[in-house]
Amino acid sequence: MVLLEINGKKYEVEVSPDVPLLWVIREHLKLTGTKFGCGIGMCGACTVQVDGEAQRSCLIPAGDAQGRKITTIEGIPPDHPVKRAWVEEQVPQCGYCQPGQIMQAVALLQADPHPSDGKILETMKGNLCRCGTYPYIQRAIKSAAKEGKKS
Repeated sequence: MVLLEINGKKYEVEVSPDVPLLWVIREHLKLTGTKFGCGIGMCGACTVQVDGEAQRSCLIPAGDAQGRKITTIEGIPPDHPVKRAWVEEQVPQCGYCQPGQIMQAVALLQADPHPSDGKILETMKGNLCRCGTYPYIQRAIKSAAKEGKKS
């Protein structure tokens, strides 16, 4: 039995503590916004936030996530500046990597509300996009940062 707090809700999940958090989120809790990509933490498709920090959920044993606050893409409100900027800048192409990209971008802006271009590139480089929308992603993050300045 694993006890988890995901998107502000508490869950008791009947799994081995060694099962990757990704599979608990997707298969047991049916929060399918978090995607499976490579399974070895290299692509970023499974990025979630753990205590506000972007983490690869395929690498985290569910037992290690107990007592921590986990946020998935479903836990980011639709009107969040990053989600709005993603639409305004027309970032999604196939869309598969976008939940992980958004989770990484939200964590970046929480840690650094006004990141430089270099900081954006450095932070986002571990999130792969097969469609190559990297310039759109960078513009969306900069747009969301500007919006954050206004609030």
